[in-house]
Amino acid sequence: MAALAFVELEEGQAKKSSLEAVSYASEVEGSVTAISFGQMADGELDKIGAAGASKVLHVTDEKLATPNIMAYASAISEAMNKEGSNLLVLAKSSLGDPVAARVAIKTNAAMATNVTELPDTSDGFKVKCSIYTGKAFAITRLSSEKKILGLKKNAISIKEDGGTAEVEAFSPATDDGDFKVQVTNREKATGEILLPEADLVVSGGRGLKGPENWGMIEELAKAIGAATGCSKPVSDMEWRPHHEHVGQTGVKVSPSLYIAVGISGAIQHLAGVNSSKCILVINKDEEAPFFKAADYGVVGDAFEIVPKLTEAIKAQQG
Repeated sequence: MAALAFVELEEGQAKKSSLEAVSYASEVEGSVTAISFGQMADGELDKIGAAGASKVLHVTDEKLATPNIMAYASAISEAMNKEGSNLLVLAKSSLGDPVAARVAIKTNAAMATNVTELPDTSDGFKVKCSIYTGKAFAITRLSSEKKILGLKKNAISIKEDGGTAEVEAFSPATDDGDFKVQVTNREKATGEILLPEADLVVSGGRGLKGPENWGMIEELAKAIGAATGCSKPVSDMEWRPHHEHVGQTGVKVSPSLYIAVGISGAIQHLAGVNSSKCILVINKDEEAPFFKAADYGVVGDAFEIVPKLTEAIKAQQG
């Protein structure tokens, strides 16, 4: 019996967080069927197979090319029944969360979200979940036969040796009720790398003194292939666009490395970054609260340190 993993696409490419979901499902069940909607770029099916899927249900119906929560929930529920899957794994996301909730109702499944580790099956089925914006964890027991897990980003490494996935065209049944809500417009955040999917993030705060100094943040980010972010005061003052605001009321990130430049580290900002695997803080104020949460800290003038750091990285890259 195969687990089912929902793979989200962004411009035809499988999201990193979705590939993590495939690998997670593979670790739990061994056999994984993935389901994805829309056209895929060349090589993406190979990535899904390498991540651990033995089969991909590929939905190419034009009506489902644009994400639709109700229609996707119906299609995924049908796929679970078709494959006999008792486990659905998907990435926690703005799309994944509402889809998972609807699938849980349709299939009478137990659901846990923000899952951070593989399940403990020594006494039933229990998962560890991040709660209170990462300040605590909850151990959740799922007792239903069918289970749905929303995986927190970076909870597991992506496999690269899974093999080749068989591709099967899948045409789920849809009805007018699934399309009562229509997406009329989508505005994509600008930037080469988007915050929610970024593995590396460089953020700036009021310590940069003005928008005219943001070039050094962008240059450092480009040098390491990172997304750029900012603190709430920076976006409030319109130095940077609001979609770059990282924090409790902005974007919550879970990168492998978060570099904070000129950010004091208010609790609202920390709530958005405390799931980062490693935090580097650069600030001239040695009393800045952010240093208490940092894995590494540099006390000094960002206008001197950041350009030198960027130069050193470029020199290392050759």
